[in-house]
This record gives sequence, C-alpha cells and structure tokens, in this order.
Amino acid sequence: MITIMKRIIAMLLALLLMLTCFAVIAEGTEETEEIKEKDPKYEELVVANPTAMRGEFFTEMWGNSTTDIDVRVLIHGYNLVTWDNAMAKFIPDAMVVDSVEATDLANGNRLYAFHLKDDLYYCDGTQITAWDYAFSILFTISPEIVATGGTPVHEDFVAGYEEYFNGEVDYYSGVRVLDDFTIQFEVTKDYVPFFYEFGLFYITPCPIYEIAPGCVVKDDGQGIYIANEDETIEEPIFTSELIMKTVLDPETGYASHPKAVCGPYMLTGFDGVTATFEINPYFKGDVSHNEVLPTIQRLVFTLADNENMIEKLESGEIGLLNKVTKATTIDAGIELVGSGEFAMGTYPRSGLSFIGFFTEKNTVASRAVRQAISYCVDRDVLTEGYTGNYGLRMDGWTGLAHWPYRVLNGVIPYPVDEPEDPNNAAQVAEYEEEMAKWEALSYENVRVYTLDVEKAISLLVEDGWTLNREGKEFDPEKDDVRCKEIDGELVALDLKLWYPAGNRMSELMEENFLPNLAEAGIKLTMEGLPMVQILGTWYDQGEREGDMIYLATNFDVVWDPAVNFVEDLGGNHTWNYTNDYDELLYQRALDMRETEPDAVLEYMQEWILFQEEFMEEVAILPIYSNMYFDFYTIELQNYDIPSNVTWTQAIVPAIYDEYVEPEPELLEGDEEEDFFED
Repeated sequence: MITIMKRIIAMLLALLLMLTCFAVIAEGTEETEEIKEKDPKYEELVVANPTAMRGEFFTEMWGNSTTDIDVRVLIHGYNLVTWDNAMAKFIPDAMVVDSVEATDLANGNRLYAFHLKDDLYYCDGTQITAWDYAFSILFTISPEIVATGGTPVHEDFVAGYEEYFNGEVDYYSGVRVLDDFTIQFEVTKDYVPFFYEFGLFYITPCPIYEIAPGCVVKDDGQGIYIANEDETIEEPIFTSELIMKTVLDPETGYASHPKAVCGPYMLTGFDGVTATFEINPYFKGDVSHNEVLPTIQRLVFTLADNENMIEKLESGEIGLLNKVTKATTIDAGIELVGSGEFAMGTYPRSGLSFIGFFTEKNTVASRAVRQAISYCVDRDVLTEGYTGNYGLRMDGWTGLAHWPYRVLNGVIPYPVDEPEDPNNAAQVAEYEEEMAKWEALSYENVRVYTLDVEKAISLLVEDGWTLNREGKEFDPEKDDVRCKEIDGELVALDLKLWYPAGNRMSELMEENFLPNLAEAGIKLTMEGLPMVQILGTWYDQGEREGDMIYLATNFDVVWDPAVNFVEDLGGNHTWNYTNDYDELLYQRALDMRETEPDAVLEYMQEWILFQEEFMEEVAILPIYSNMYFDFYTIELQNYDIPSNVTWTQAIVPAIYDEYVEPEPELLEGDEEEDFFED
C-alpha cells in the first residue's frame, strides 16, 4: 500500500510541477533612479476565500475556522516562538525575545525565563511588556470562560495549573513576572521531554485594558493573578459577564472587533462577511513574517463563490483568490493563468476533510456502528469527485503537508546522514542499520475503510442491531432501519448529518454514501447549515442535534493530538467535540508528545501506533487531503505562498504595483541584434 501511495504522491507532485510551468512567476522589478508615485489603485488589495469567516479573530476557545486562523495571523503578532522550517522545530523569535534561560530543578521540572525586547507596541502605541503575556495566559485558562460557552486552554504542562483552575489557590504558581520584560514558566516533569519543546510557549500578548478594563495582573511572589485595579472595589471585576460584554459582544467585542493588536495589520471593520485591514504603523516585524514590514496599505478579505470567483479575478474585482480546492474552479484558474495576466501558487494542505460522529448519541456511541458506517462510504469516489486530480484519500488524522505523512510516503527523505567515508565498513554498517529501521516503518496495520457493505452488515449484526422499529427481527426486504434495545429504549439507526450549505460534497454523498447505508439498514438524512452554525454544532455550543457532521480542518503547527482530549471528574479522557472516550488513543497521543525532540524515528513509530488506534476507534472518519491553489493578478509580486503557512504571512513581504516585464538577460558572448541597421 505504501509503495502505491508513493507512486500516487510522486505523480501528483509531478503534475503540480507541470502545471506550475504555465504560471507567470511575478517577481519584483529592480528600482530605477526615477521615483514614480504609486498608483492609488495599488493601495488596496481584495482577497477572497471560499470559506466564510466566523469572526473568531482572537482565540479558538469559542470556535475555529481556517479563515479565522488566517485573520489571527494577520493581526496578532509578537509570538514568543516561531516555527523554523529549516530546523523543523520551534525556536524563540529573535525579534521578540532577547534571550531564554533554561534551568532544570531538583523535582524534575524545568524553568524557562524569557527576556523580552523593550520595543514592542500595540497598534495604538501602548507598550507591550511581560504583563501582557501574563494576562494572555491567565485569560485563556480562566474558569470564567466556561460559563460563556467557551473551552479554556488546558495548560497542564505548567506547574500549578490544576490548583489555579480548580480554585484551590488564587494565584498561578507556574508563571512568574520577574520584571517588566521577563516572564518565567515552570514546565512540569511530565512535559520534560516534549517533542515540540518550545511550541509550549506559542503565546501572543493581549491588551488587558481592552479585554478586562479595570483589571490588572499582579505577581505576589507566589505566582500571577488577575486583580481589580482599584483595590477599594471588593467584588471582582473580571467575571463571565465582563467577558460576554468586552469579548463576545457581536458589535463591539474583542473577538470580532479587536482594536489594540500587534500584528502587521490592524482590523478596521467586519460586517460578518467582509473584513478590512490597514497597516499597523507600530509593527516592527518578526521572524514569522520574514522580518519585513508590509507595503500594501489596505486589505479587504471576503467570501468567494466557486461559481464566479474566477470571473471576478479576471475582471479585477478580486486581486487574490486563496485556498481554492474545487477541481473545476482550479481548472478554470489554470486556464486563466495561461493568458499571461495572472499567476498561481500551489501548496499541500496541512489538514483534511472528515465526517465526525457525536458519540454522546447512543446511535453512534458504538465503535462497531461507526466502523460499519465507514465501510459504507466510497471515499475514493468522494475524493476524486470533489478534488479531481488534486487530492488523496486520507487513512489517518493527517494531511498531505503533515511532515510524518510526507516522510512515510517518500516525499521527504529519511533524516539519515550517509557515511562520510563510503569505504569505511563501520560507518556503512551503521548507516545501513539506521536505514533499515526507517524502512521497517509500516502503515499496514492501519485499518483502511474501503466500500464493503457486507462487512458493515456483519459488524452491525455482531453489535446487536438486529431489530426493526417494532422491536421484531429486522428484515432487509421490508424494514428501513436496524434497531437495538439500549437501556430499555429501542434505538433506530435513523441518523442525521449536517454539512456546510452549498458544499458540493453533499451531492457526491447522495450518490455514493446514502444508498450504501440504506443497503446496510441505516437511514441518513443530510441537511446543510451556514458555516457559522456548522462550526457552532461541531464545537458543541448549546443543544446539539443530529448524529454526524461533515467538515474540514487545518492542523496547528504544533500537531499535538493530546490537547484534543478533555479530562472529566472521573479522570477519563474524551476527544473534544466528538465526546468519544478512548483511553488508549489518549495514551498514544501522550507517547508522541513525550518523545525526545531529536528522536524523530521514535516519534514516527509512535505516530503510526496513534494512527492505528485512531482508525480503529474512528470517532472521526478522514475523507481527503488536497492541494490548495492560490490565483492572483501578476501585479501582486513577491507573493510566495508555497513557503508560508497562510496567505496572511505571504502577503506581508508581497508588493502590489504595476507589473513590468523583466528584460531577458543576455548570455556572455551574445549580442543584441540591431534591426535598424542599414
């Protein structure tokens, strides 16, 4: 299977390389001595994406979408750490952090002291200090978030977290502010080692004066805490009610209308569909944005329609189309690029699309039922029907851009150095032994769900789904759905699946999923919802109807599945949003997390074990991962999306100006022909 997959990946990459040859590579032209005033039309760039924004521009605690993530990258900056592609690990951001000191303690914990730069400012000119990072930490872990319908960040890697979150103490002992520009973390021994080490400190500052006016962060020598700025006020100001007003108010809240931000751009407006931005005059640059300053004065980010987005790009109504995935739209975009007035960038997705099960519902609580449903999906047909030649079926919680997947499938070479001296027998033997370990990595024990209705029926019968709606023996010739008695109640496999309204995948499922389910004795009703509602359903915000959902996600750079688990009062760990309990899957996630940062082979071995259990439990059924395509006018120059995580990173060093065709360089010895010679 791996060999076949390698061939498919290689063919896909070869195809993309061939397609890219048709693109116009728009590079910046050299400056001339003549200073030309910039045309006002280049002061504003319209960017469109086929996924609607939810308006969660602050944090994912109340929900998430790929477009919201993009906006966060654009307006929130000065993260303590950044991802280094060349080194394949997190490092402190040198534009933000002066130095870091690490000290191992006798109890097995480790102290990290971050010394910050003193020239960081929000877009309103307010200086950023260690207290802003401390407030960011206290806010995102605060118990008050729960009452607002959000999910606080689970920060169990910091000493004192459980005691603070549970209200046993009123200070967070694991975080200290030593002075205005030094913040210290005490990481528990359970996270020493941690494969992504500095990824634990993926933290941006937050303005307390906008989010919690009247409050301050203090450090009493034992730890940090939020207090009233006016000590004569006895009742705490920082409450759930305050968060509902200052953060979640749909018209003025910081979540959708943040004013004080510190990224390369600041938000100037959001109407629920379109967001507008202007350059942050106080942004000094950071490593994640290539240490450069933006030059495009205004950005407009809005929703694109697959039916007319290419026409709008061609007419100039849109300057940049981001994350195009529909096959027919991609084909139309590639044809447009051939005109010479447009360019494109291709890059693999870091996530995937999936069907998620709401396992708190007794209809799909059983692993056997979820496996049976999975055997009724023709995922290959769905993938080809939606992505054409630009996607692949996924058999795990992974994606085309996920580095372990790329290593396993031969896209990235094994990280094994060849012997310095090929004639040295000892070096050669050591090299061959190491290579043998890598080549022994196998995905063959991961369960692959291909269409097999008979297998689905067998699983349902074994699991006791042998009754009809009257409680009598199920007859496939007469009865519509299988039923089972659970806790004295007759439960029918009469299911509902939610999907984003207008998504063509629903049409493909109607043809290649529902008939197979019906044959197995399962009825499925599909209903489309607006993206805002579909995400609210997935994030379990309020009463949740239905049994299943179709959605897609992109992974964070810190790919740590353990953070998806929530621990209940009984110590059980359930996957957030699916509410699925699988202690073995949680342990597999911990095993990956606790791998030494340099032990890449061991991490890969643990990664495969995680995928094996993930596909057995199948509380989430992966469908496909795909290539993203960005199409844009050639007047957008130096836009290097393949080398960046999001368009909002790639846009910072980009230039939007009149395109001048560069003159071809003459090779040495060539002479330019004079056509005016007599």
